[in-house]
Amino acid sequence: MTDLFVDSYPKQARVVRSAFLTAYVALGIGALFGVLQALHRTDILRLVESPTYYTILTGHGVFLVITFTIFFLVGLYQWAVTDSLGRGPVDMRLTWAWYGLMSSGTLLAAIAILAGFLDDPPTVLGSELSADVLFTFYAPLQANPIFYVGLVLFVVGTWLAGADWFRTWWSWKKTNPDARIPLPTFMVLTTMIMWYISSIGVAVSILAFILPWSLGLTGSLNPTLTRTLFWYFGHPVVYFWLLPAYLLWYTVLPKLSGGRLFSDPLARVVFILFILLSTPVGIHHQYLDPGISDGFKFIVMTNTMFLLLPSFLTAFTVVASMEHGARQRGGDGYFNWLRALPWRDPAFTGMSLAGVVFAFGGFTGIVNAGMNINYLVHNSLWVPGHIHTQVGTAVALTFMAGSYWLVPQLTGNRLVGRDIALVQVVLWFVGIVFMTNSMYRGGLIGIPRRSAEPQYDFDYEIAVGSIPEIRAQLAIGGVLLFVSAMLFLVLILLTAFNDDSEPIVDGTIPPALSGPEDSPRVLDDLRVWIAIALVLVAIAYAFPLANIVSRGGLFGPDIGPFPVVVETVASVLSTIDTGMYLEALVGTEP
Repeated sequence: MTDLFVDSYPKQARVVRSAFLTAYVALGIGALFGVLQALHRTDILRLVESPTYYTILTGHGVFLVITFTIFFLVGLYQWAVTDSLGRGPVDMRLTWAWYGLMSSGTLLAAIAILAGFLDDPPTVLGSELSADVLFTFYAPLQANPIFYVGLVLFVVGTWLAGADWFRTWWSWKKTNPDARIPLPTFMVLTTMIMWYISSIGVAVSILAFILPWSLGLTGSLNPTLTRTLFWYFGHPVVYFWLLPAYLLWYTVLPKLSGGRLFSDPLARVVFILFILLSTPVGIHHQYLDPGISDGFKFIVMTNTMFLLLPSFLTAFTVVASMEHGARQRGGDGYFNWLRALPWRDPAFTGMSLAGVVFAFGGFTGIVNAGMNINYLVHNSLWVPGHIHTQVGTAVALTFMAGSYWLVPQLTGNRLVGRDIALVQVVLWFVGIVFMTNSMYRGGLIGIPRRSAEPQYDFDYEIAVGSIPEIRAQLAIGGVLLFVSAMLFLVLILLTAFNDDSEPIVDGTIPPALSGPEDSPRVLDDLRVWIAIALVLVAIAYAFPLANIVSRGGLFGPDIGPFPVVVETVASVLSTIDTGMYLEALVGTEP
């Protein structure tokens, strides 16, 4: 089959394959850690001590929501820019430099995390080599400096990747001065603009405060300040994970449906909205944090609701594109066209199921965004339930399903086990339904997140089922997801070595029904959207950050690092003369 990416751009295909390989390794490790968590916290099978659970929890977060997603992103975006512009990077040395920097950062962070499995971790840079701080690394939890250095290198690597893609676009623009930016490249550039604006927060948090603190160069820090800087970055990073899935939904999914994208202009508007709206809303993760006024929290809640707009536009555009493809294949009627879609294609079915779960996760996200109702689910099992519908399925399942179409493009090999691949994507969907159903319901009755010992004895009956039933569903879902991930990795590995057959995929992406010429050119003027985005960020964060600093200072009170060793309650009480204490308290003999 002609029109394979690997045939036209062999050097670029090697970069994309390398990024995907790193992503797949991270997926395997993260999936293993995930099933260990599910079995541990449901008390079905405990293979590690509970303190080690938090090492696994940190690794699960970092390897999946940072390493897997972002390495897949850079690989996918390298493919998108090269394919849509019809040229490779200006200098491949820069391309391999950002890949090397990201890989080095990942290795350092992984060393710090995995050292938590050692009985006696070595001392490095003045502290124990460990990083049981979860992927959010909130202060005063403290990791070894190597962990933070790894994060810095990783983020700088992504910045260089974006610079590489902008440089490629500028080179293309010199020879095509009047042409509109091709849609896949437009998606890449707007995503990176959002990333540059938002990742400033985590860079300042680590370089100015957390890393010097972990090295002992500063005595303390302001936890509210570093937490706010994290969520300045922490909410946009969700869209940094999600927008590569959007790219596949807008480009590959219509093609697999048998048709074309419904509207190029609507897709551009969606990505511009993410530049404008994603960063100024991070404080909605901090509704229960002190130090931020309720007035600003209310404003952020209102702004967050506007993020429903790009999601609704995406749902309309993608479904319309699928309907057009189905009708091209002979589908008819109001709903009967659904039967004409290629449901036996694992790439199509996986991405479609991911979209269904994303829609449900979006509605549960409205609960997280509302101030009053957020108080009910804050820090409960509901929150990872929402994360697993969005990142764990809308993103992860789209990436896996997209790989079934992309990997043959990158290797020139036919996909192995097409029917098994279909089982794999359906198995992931079933597993996530079990897991998130248990997490949402568990969160509503108060089961906390991030706990190795969630043991409860309720004095009331829950509306449906029981606590053991919720735990069983969580464990079943975790096992099904792990089996699905292993099936995916085996199929990709076999495909990579299946060099004795030709792929049966066509890599040509057809033009949209409504092309870029149907939209105003101002949509392509990225300077306008950058300026507006910066103004919105300043309005959203200038006063809250100034208030936090004025009340607690840049470096805050003298707060020591956690975790710390504390005496048990029993041992503390044994040192107290209980009778004298009660007499002093109530004025009578006990």
